[in-house]
Amino acid sequence: MGQIAPEVSGTVAARLAYQEGDFETAFALWQAAAELGDADAQCWLGSIYANGEGVEPNYAKALEYYVAAAEKGNHMAQANVGAFYFMGHGSEQNVRKAVYWLSAAAEGGDVNGLFNLAVLYSKGEGVDMNAPRAAELYRAAAERGHYPSQSRLGYIYAQGLGVTKDRVQAYLWLSLAAQHGIGTALGALEEIVGEMSAEEKAQGIRAFEDWRARTRQDGVPAVLNPMPS
Repeated sequence: MGQIAPEVSGTVAARLAYQEGDFETAFALWQAAAELGDADAQCWLGSIYANGEGVEPNYAKALEYYVAAAEKGNHMAQANVGAFYFMGHGSEQNVRKAVYWLSAAAEGGDVNGLFNLAVLYSKGEGVDMNAPRAAELYRAAAERGHYPSQSRLGYIYAQGLGVTKDRVQAYLWLSLAAQHGIGTALGALEEIVGEMSAEEKAQGIRAFEDWRARTRQDGVPAVLNPMPS
């Protein structure tokens, strides 16, 4: 097991070990904290078991730790519990529970919860199909810097799905997603640019530049357990 400086302990040390690829040390530290009821540590243990980092992948154990953290109000864990129930990982598929936990995560502002719940509303899976609600959720995640949601929101504005068709808004959100390598956004952006008037293009460029001036684009943690979209 790796050595951690004595002045560094607990979940901070676990994160440092994890970032260095020392999963054995990270696991031991998070497990100790999880046994004391630390929700963040429980969520990380769920991730370790879900992704098989230093341990054999075990969806049942992952779900157990995710649920423990989710019940304490950890929004990332709530999003992953929702995804697990939707995909039937660690338990039988239960769309009702998936919607419950994704809704809790979305209410807490978790971008993965917002995105995955939007997917359900856009497809009518476990909930009534509701394009305006899906657009609202995608926008909430997009405004928090979630690139896939920005791409989906741009497409929604381009097509007028649950919102008034707006090529300027489509340009803004597709541009934000495309600059971070979302390939589908780049293709949709090229298509929408071909339909825009010179005035709309100027408005779109201004909106894009204004967004970048107002917002720090630090990125968003990767989805630990993404649902099929």
